[in-house]
This record gives sequence, C-alpha cells and structure tokens, in this order.
Amino acid sequence: MKFKTILIIALVTILTPLIGKATPLHLSKTANFNIDKDLLLIQYDCKTDVDDLHSVAAFITLMSHSNFKKVNYHAVAGTYGIQEGLYVPPNDLFKLAFGDNWTDAHKNLESAVARVKELAKKTLANKGDIWIADAGQSDFSAELVKALQADLPELNISQRIHVVQHSDWNEEVTSPASLDFVKKNTTYHKIPDGNAVGNGTPGFRTPDYTNWKDKIKDPKLVSIWQLAIDLGNKYNGKEGRYNNEAIAAGGLDFSDLSEVCWILGIAYIKDTAQFFSLYSN
Repeated sequence: MKFKTILIIALVTILTPLIGKATPLHLSKTANFNIDKDLLLIQYDCKTDVDDLHSVAAFITLMSHSNFKKVNYHAVAGTYGIQEGLYVPPNDLFKLAFGDNWTDAHKNLESAVARVKELAKKTLANKGDIWIADAGQSDFSAELVKALQADLPELNISQRIHVVQHSDWNEEVTSPASLDFVKKNTTYHKIPDGNAVGNGTPGFRTPDYTNWKDKIKDPKLVSIWQLAIDLGNKYNGKEGRYNNEAIAAGGLDFSDLSEVCWILGIAYIKDTAQFFSLYSN
C-alpha cells in the first residue's frame, strides 16, 4: 500500500503542471457551448464607438485558430439601440473578415431579422442552441426572438437562446421594452465588463498595446487588422462620435470579444497580450 500511495503522489506531481499547461488549448464548460451543434451570433452595434471594428478583427483571429475553426457563427452589423450619434460604417471590414457570412441590420432591419431567423431555425431544428454575443444593445436580439417565437410557438425559446452582455452602458441604451423582453424570454447572462482586467473576464481595452504586427503572421489577418485600425482612426471621435481614448492613444480596444470568450469557455484569458500570445498564430 505504501508503494501505491507513493506512486500515486508521484504521478499527480508529474501530471498536474502538464494539465495546467494544456487547459488553454481546450474548451472549458463555462457556458456549455456545443461546438458541434450550436450557433454563435456576433451582433455589433457600430454606433458610435469604433471598438467594434477592433472586435471584429479579434474575433476572426480567434476563429482562425485550430481550436475554433469548427464554430458555426454569423455576424450582424448595425444592431444598435436608442443611443444618439452617428453610425460607424463597417461594411468594408465585414466583407473582408466575413465574406458573405454577415448580415446588415443597419441597411434593412426587417430583412436582417428574417435572414438571421432562418439561420437560427436550422440550428434549433438540429437540436442546437443559439448563443448571442450582444456586442452592443439587445434591440435586434429582441426582434429576432419575437420572430422565432412566432414561427416556433411549440418551442421553449427561453431555454434555447442565450444572450450574453458585458456592458452596463449597452443595457442603458437598449430600449427598456426590448431589454425587459430579452431578459424574460431568453437565458440572459450579464458578465463582467471586458474593458477591465482582473474582474473575471478578459480585459481587452489596452491603450499601450501597439505591437500586434509582431504577433499576427497570416497575411489575411494582417489585412483585416490593418483595415480595422485604419477605419477606427478615421471615425474615432469624428462628427460627434464617441472618442475612444485607448484607440486615440494608438492602442487597441476589442472589449466586446469578452462575451465570445465567455461563451467559448476561454474567459481565463487575462488581457490583450495574453490573447495574442495564445491565438495570434
């Protein structure tokens, strides 16, 4: 018995650090996203903060990693609420990053809801769930859920659609009726803000991070990041738009990616530097 005990202790001692190092390479069960069945909707308001542009580049960087190439996702632009200010035109970036795998709710809200509804229905029919990263307000999510309820009255939508929000401000400028509806008719997750480090989700707002080119080697990703940064600089603080100080300082802000990290079970990422260290290649 003494030999067996010593052997077990030795094995634990050897394997523990190896398990710790392997953890970042596997999906945890933070949100129970099923990579084989579920649909991830990334919904960007693009009004009036340019951080959504950086968030798009960071998201497609993550999706390019071998761990996440099987994720079924769809992006939506223009999912804003009742906030004032001008829109940040993201179309060139969305086309470069997503090809045809995105929908323009700014151009036509009704047709956008109809298109995304059909994608969601396919997933629901195949026993998958819908995970919405509201990188903005929840008004579009409310319209989508209403449309799904109308088409699928027999389905318990509240158990099959998960909405994730990280920002108090995003909630404040969602129309009150829409926010109340989403909270009552979906599984709603309010997570810590992605602008801060050390609060339980990654902190991806970093004024002094400028060496992304040292990390990104894929030419397509370099082009996406460069366009996101160029567009961000073009519109940041212009014509009354919100002035993102981190971006104005030459840094990065992809704080909305914190919701995606939470959904995919990688909320252990600390900050921008660790994100690029883990997922840039």
